[in-house]
Amino acid sequence: MLSKFYPYEYVDSVFAIDYDALYAQGYRGLIFDIDNTLVHHGDDSTPEINQLFRDIQAAGFKTLLLSNNEEKRVNRFIEDISTYYICEAEKPKTWGYLKALEIMELEKQQVVVIGDQLFTDVFGANRVGLASILVKFIRLPEEKKIGKRRRVEQLVLATYLCHLKYKKRLGGIAIQHEKQRRHFSDMNPLFYQLAVQKETFKRIAKDYLESVRFAEQLSNKKLPEVVSEHHSKVIKTGPGIDPVLQENKAVNIKLACDKLNGLIIHPGEIFSFWHLVGKISEKKGYKDGRVIEKNQIIPGLGGGLCNLANTINLLVMHSPLEITEFHKHSDALACDIDHRKPLSAGTSIFYNYVDYRFVNNTNQDVQLLVWVENGNLYGELRSERPFPWTYALTEEDHHFRKEADGKYYRVSKIYKDTMNAVSGARIKHDLIWDNHSKVMFPIELIPDEMIRNN
Repeated sequence: MLSKFYPYEYVDSVFAIDYDALYAQGYRGLIFDIDNTLVHHGDDSTPEINQLFRDIQAAGFKTLLLSNNEEKRVNRFIEDISTYYICEAEKPKTWGYLKALEIMELEKQQVVVIGDQLFTDVFGANRVGLASILVKFIRLPEEKKIGKRRRVEQLVLATYLCHLKYKKRLGGIAIQHEKQRRHFSDMNPLFYQLAVQKETFKRIAKDYLESVRFAEQLSNKKLPEVVSEHHSKVIKTGPGIDPVLQENKAVNIKLACDKLNGLIIHPGEIFSFWHLVGKISEKKGYKDGRVIEKNQIIPGLGGGLCNLANTINLLVMHSPLEITEFHKHSDALACDIDHRKPLSAGTSIFYNYVDYRFVNNTNQDVQLLVWVENGNLYGELRSERPFPWTYALTEEDHHFRKEADGKYYRVSKIYKDTMNAVSGARIKHDLIWDNHSKVMFPIELIPDEMIRNN
């Protein structure tokens, strides 16, 4: 009877799992709980957890957060993590686990559930037929008492530990303490690059097998109707901004624009940033610009292309086109208090499996125009005929907040408004981002009146 609560393995923490061993056994998906599994209840993610997700994804795993929390909590946690998630999952009900399999496009025998509770995470996994790993729940030193539910779970866990046939059903995947916080790339300097190459090939193979119909036709002739337009300065100046990296960014953006400018997207076709731009290299003329890595802005080849992807995202946001792939990073890279525009930053790309994609779900051709001129990046989205709607991005409750980790965050809600093109009446007011972005510019630039206490 109690066996329905027994995990396949029991380890100290998510850092004590030999993910290489799981991969060797054929597992390709990891479903994580959040609170008291990855971080203490209610806490934001940590640099160590962010790096763990990058490592296991680079190793070839798909990841998904399955949480009983509401979406606001999950969005706050994944600010610097790119992963699938399901909130308000009602564990141990089975629907969330089954939905996770559908999202990750994996079979039951390819997925492992990792959590800290027998009666929710493990029980739910067993009900569906998924392997599970129980981790010791995260407990602060000052937390001397535990609840009744935890006490009962400890009794069940004690019976589990006495039954050898239920233990180590994954072959014993706990790693030694001294190895627990070493990342895969530290264990083997070549591992990360090999894993990236594998993910790149997997994306190419997946697109081929699914016969994705990409937009590829370039045309010098402009379509007549302007759907949306945007422009911004390519080179920024200010405290802490390296002028050389800014100049290099302009070079990188110009090279990529040449691959995209004039693109015709026919009905049903998919726009893919990387399918058109291709793999960047020094040989192609790309230089070191600003990139975000491990929560820091550092020099990196091709830096600045996120700015171009973000411009394209803004154009698409002001249209009826459907975004099919979007990854985000911090929306607070530079101080823009005096000229704030929602989503002026935040789009993340990395060749080729962190892509920006949209589909032309309309009944007419649309055209993308992007070019650099006089130090500005310009973008236009055009169509054959006018659409019956117009669009706007609005931001509410914009402020900054110092949080428990001692860091500052930009907090706001960003909406996409759809209006009737003739009357101007608002038809829709859709929340598209519950923004919680770590501030990457000097905090002394934040006006005092915009800072709120928790």
